[in-house]
Amino acid sequence: MEMTEYAPGTPSWVDVGSPDPAGAAAFYGALFGWASEEGPPEAGGYRMCLLRGLPVAGIGPQMNSDVPPYWASYVTVADADASLARALELGGTVLLPAMDVLDVGRMGILADPQGAVVSVWEPRAHKGAGLVDEPGAFAWNELLTTDVAGASAFYGELFGWEARASEGDMDYTEFLLEGRSIAGMMPRPEGMPAEAPPMWLVYFAVEDCDAAVARVQELGGVLHLPPMDIPPGRFAMVADPHGAVFYVMRLAEGLGG
Repeated sequence: MEMTEYAPGTPSWVDVGSPDPAGAAAFYGALFGWASEEGPPEAGGYRMCLLRGLPVAGIGPQMNSDVPPYWASYVTVADADASLARALELGGTVLLPAMDVLDVGRMGILADPQGAVVSVWEPRAHKGAGLVDEPGAFAWNELLTTDVAGASAFYGELFGWEARASEGDMDYTEFLLEGRSIAGMMPRPEGMPAEAPPMWLVYFAVEDCDAAVARVQELGGVLHLPPMDIPPGRFAMVADPHGAVFYVMRLAEGLGG
């Protein structure tokens, strides 16, 4: 599905900071069919990844070597400065104060009260991903947290999200914005390493989940969670050769663009 704008409160962009941006671009290009374009010198080595000529994700240099590489989720906001100030009032932490990114937008990075990191994006020239919910594009953002109730309250106040718990056996919560499902949340799985903090993770749509997993491994990535079926589709957790974790998912019929 092609996108030209995002309402405030909507996840709109994803990017990864890598110790080897060129190697990451080669990996994701081979996996998802992305072409990558490195920005001007003032972009600091940031690459825009394109699918069908539309921006779908970003790859940049790893900015903090003390933190493993990770996929970042960005939420569109009307005012990045005001959103960060509100996050502080709600018990969050500002990790990167609001800053202009060339002429494309204004961003900031915050951690929620449980420690999960998310970015805010005040769009200018760059509105966000031009393609979503199709193979090779991001399709879902999901929070793993130690406090579902606390996170529900925080994001509800910050972004206007409504939390709706699932009615099945799975302990899962959907975040809705004006009645539309835009992200998910679940308790931090018991099997996660003790040192792994609460975090936001990104799902990328694929044509065939099992084939995508095999391709990840061929390209030097790692399988963390084997393919399994859930109502929205078939998914698996993997990591790129540098350790950045993400999901691949074949969306169920009727979902996606």
